[in-house]
Amino acid sequence: MPMKIGNQPFWERVETNLHNQFMRGAVAGMQDRGYERRIGVTKELGNWEEWRSLGEEIRQHTLENLDYYLMQLSENVAKRGGHVFFAKTAEEANNYIRNVAMQKKAKKIVKSKSMVTEEINLNPVLEAIGCEVIETDLGEYILQIDDHDPPSHIVGPALHKNKEQIRDVFRRKLGYQKSEKPEELALHARKMLRHEYLTADIGITGCNFAIAESGSITLVTNEGNADLVTSLPKTQITVMGMERIVPTFEEMEVLVSMLTRSAVGQKLTSYITVLTGPRDEGDADGPEEFHLVIVDNGRSTILGTEFQPVLQCIRCAACVNVCPVYRHIGGHSYGSIYSGPIGAVLSPLLGGYDDYKELPYASSLCAACTEVCPVKIPLHELLLKHRQVIVEREGKAPVAEKLAMKAFRLGTSSPFLYQFGSKVASNALAPFTNDDRISKGPGPLKAWTESREFPAPNKERFRDWFRKHQKGGDKR
Repeated sequence: MPMKIGNQPFWERVETNLHNQFMRGAVAGMQDRGYERRIGVTKELGNWEEWRSLGEEIRQHTLENLDYYLMQLSENVAKRGGHVFFAKTAEEANNYIRNVAMQKKAKKIVKSKSMVTEEINLNPVLEAIGCEVIETDLGEYILQIDDHDPPSHIVGPALHKNKEQIRDVFRRKLGYQKSEKPEELALHARKMLRHEYLTADIGITGCNFAIAESGSITLVTNEGNADLVTSLPKTQITVMGMERIVPTFEEMEVLVSMLTRSAVGQKLTSYITVLTGPRDEGDADGPEEFHLVIVDNGRSTILGTEFQPVLQCIRCAACVNVCPVYRHIGGHSYGSIYSGPIGAVLSPLLGGYDDYKELPYASSLCAACTEVCPVKIPLHELLLKHRQVIVEREGKAPVAEKLAMKAFRLGTSSPFLYQFGSKVASNALAPFTNDDRISKGPGPLKAWTESREFPAPNKERFRDWFRKHQKGGDKR
């Protein structure tokens, strides 16, 4: 599944999801519950702001020295018998992984949850050469068997589905006969997937953090599926964005602690797994062959720019979990696998403004996302920078907006036109005014007044009121 999901225009996606009452309820419930859990576990650490500053410092230091740490990581992976491939583009990453699968004559591949493999659209590439690719994260597994429904949340990809819908998918696709109880649904998925682990030729994972000093990768999960993906198949491939790296175990421990608290409100998730290369002689399990694919895919062009702070992201989705816009429109409205505030900043950088120029405007700029980010990414400021780039550098502002701004500039730069416009505004908008409120405005006001009332201009201008009371010697 590619980074871009669907071809509907942005406003059509928004309109559709605004009427999806279940999805909106599920998102609101998740945000409310998540807020309480996160507040509780962050308080336990003491001064959370000091931890945030430390997380920011670690991520900024790593990005400023990224070339050094990537080289150190590559050398240490190779020392342990692993293979490292630097992929400049999504195509290069996919070709490398496809070639490994062909060399191994792989027929079945199991995957743990990985946003970067979604981003590069890996699954169809492997399916095109005859591989059966099976998602093993429960949420991703549900979406895959439901006709490849796209994810709607970075951490909880199937958030938009309820247990009755999942039961119906299991009945339709897996021959499931039991109830919608989550325990029974999970047990059935577990039984179905256990056979897949045992018969897979290759296991593919993402990477939460790679550790440069040892050549290790860290996986943070709550299901344990990633452990089976890395333990049972003979060949393991890990795919990571080039920025998902830390210098040492010490920094990894800090960021993992902040990730789990920010993402799901837990001190630690059920499984935090650190793997270093292929298995050694005498090891009971682990892959015989290990490949690390480090993906650029536009990230290097962000380095050194005003948008570099977005690469500090540790994919906790804390910003998504507090965003009032996401709360109402859900993840699919963003048209990208990266949704919420982080998606509104990252998607235009990786996918271009042609597809994602609306996303920086899908924000109230309340700065809740910035305040909650565990590594202090100034998300609302980056959204404003995108808006500036879209208008000033890219020239991609809507035609109606350009005309409106030109008209506004013309009107406000001429005293005569400004005075004339302020005099006729009340009468011109009278057909749309009821009780001094505009409920169905014309032209540019239409979008403002479809879901809210807009104040109508006063019949008497402030300038006229002021002059009248000056002449009358008003003593108030």
